[in-house]
Amino acid sequence: MIELRGMGVVAGSPRKPPTLSELRAKAQPVEVRSRKNAEHWTAQLYLRHISIYFTMLLVRTRISANGVTGMMILAGWCIAGSLLIPGIWGALLAVFFSQVQMYIDCCDGEVARWRGTSGAKGVFLDKVGHYTTEGLVAVALGVRAVGEWGNLAADPAGNYPFLLAGAALASMVLLNKALNDMVHVSRAFNGLDKLADSKDATALVPGPIATLKQIARFVPFHRIYHSVEMSLIALLSSVVTTIATSMGAGELFGERWLVIIMTPLCLLSVIGHFTAIMASKRLS
Repeated sequence: MIELRGMGVVAGSPRKPPTLSELRAKAQPVEVRSRKNAEHWTAQLYLRHISIYFTMLLVRTRISANGVTGMMILAGWCIAGSLLIPGIWGALLAVFFSQVQMYIDCCDGEVARWRGTSGAKGVFLDKVGHYTTEGLVAVALGVRAVGEWGNLAADPAGNYPFLLAGAALASMVLLNKALNDMVHVSRAFNGLDKLADSKDATALVPGPIATLKQIARFVPFHRIYHSVEMSLIALLSSVVTTIATSMGAGELFGERWLVIIMTPLCLLSVIGHFTAIMASKRLS
């Protein structure tokens, strides 16, 4: 079977559709799902249990694995677009699309494994999807803190800082994601083997940094900068705003405090992530 990745279709002689058990065995192998960073918690908890049914439909079509990844990217962008809708309804829509994104993200790899079409292009497109989505969601959080665009003209000094905070948050979210890829690039440039996706490979050298990392597990704020978590927090901030407004606290109370709090916490996450990489054996 030949995959025409540029066209997003698969051409070739027809094959008998797989049974569910056959598809699950090849598309969801234990060695893939058991990797340390293989799954987001939503996939582990429930999405992977139901993704196989959509994959069953996809492998009966002519869409390629890369075409499915394209669907994932569009769903991710819809998260950020939904957050531009003021109020709780925009946040609810963002939460919905975050689940759609992660659901399809399960399926593209399953399609690739079933058809034997996994490759560098698929990994690249997956990276594009997650990088652009999480950067755009962070920017959208800053825009939500401004509210109506007319607020910028009415009070630029009081509203531009929130846009700036959203842009700074997006930059740090992307940098935090890029640090992991920098490790792989650095190893490749120095002729080192591919880093194993295991706890042993990323373990820290015993010392103060390792102790701080153990403490950080009790307050894992460094894990909130994924599109799923950010959309859920955006929904929570909208609920807070609704309650605060009814108590006379002013509009956009939750959205503004959200971006004010998340931005310095993300900076702390970046510093901690960088320090943990340097204190580990990942670069040796």
